[in-house]
Amino acid sequence: MPQATATLSANPSTPTPTAEEILRVEDLEFCYGKSVALEDINLSIPSRKVTAFIGPSGCGKSTLLRGFNRMNDEVDGARITKGRILLEGTDLYDPSIDAVRLRRQVGMVFQKSNPFPRSIFDNIAYGLQIGGETDRERIREAVERSLRQAALWDEVKDRLSESAFGLSGGQQQRLCIARAIAVQPSVLLMDEPCSALDPVATARVEELIHKLAENYTVVIVTHNMQQATRVSDLTAFFYLGKLIEFAPTGRLFSSPSKPETEAYITGRFG
Repeated sequence: MPQATATLSANPSTPTPTAEEILRVEDLEFCYGKSVALEDINLSIPSRKVTAFIGPSGCGKSTLLRGFNRMNDEVDGARITKGRILLEGTDLYDPSIDAVRLRRQVGMVFQKSNPFPRSIFDNIAYGLQIGGETDRERIREAVERSLRQAALWDEVKDRLSESAFGLSGGQQQRLCIARAIAVQPSVLLMDEPCSALDPVATARVEELIHKLAENYTVVIVTHNMQQATRVSDLTAFFYLGKLIEFAPTGRLFSSPSKPETEAYITGRFG
């Protein structure tokens, strides 16, 4: 797994994270214009675990997820007004950080599958090629490896030259996962990856998430609390831009420590 300090210009004054930690959020406040979306967020995300973000719409969970690879940079008026986000000790919003390079290290899978209008093979190879890889054999090996890790190889190995649009919705989402991991990121972000899928395709993706955590740190935003219990090791509950509770998933759902968490998971609001 590539190290952030090897590819991102780390500030030597940043604290060294623990061996288990890969992402750290410190005293974070994030705004869209004058509107505060996140306030006083402190969070430590461990390596090679699945962490779920839950909470009602508009609570800030997707904003924080996009902050991990600076996708919020594309939104006018979006900015950190206090605090910082660290990846393996590196401040991701340091002016020296190359956001394009960061997004190779912190991949993202979106709510709706978005394959490129290319062949299945070229969808996976694209990130490698724009990263400078020209050796055809290495690209071929990476494509096969990524499709195998995404549990898609056996379904498409004889169709690699065909358009990705010929795949089913669930297959397209797994293709997007394969495309994200082809460049071997440290972290894989997933923003409601199953919301557009049927129950069978959802089950396939959830099974895949468990396997991906053997090699990647996965952070998933989901409105489906049952999904959070099925796939995640830890769960963070957000409400009105604040992190209310963060705990091992089983404990958070069985014995939440905050009344707001209990009210949300029992359906009294949200």
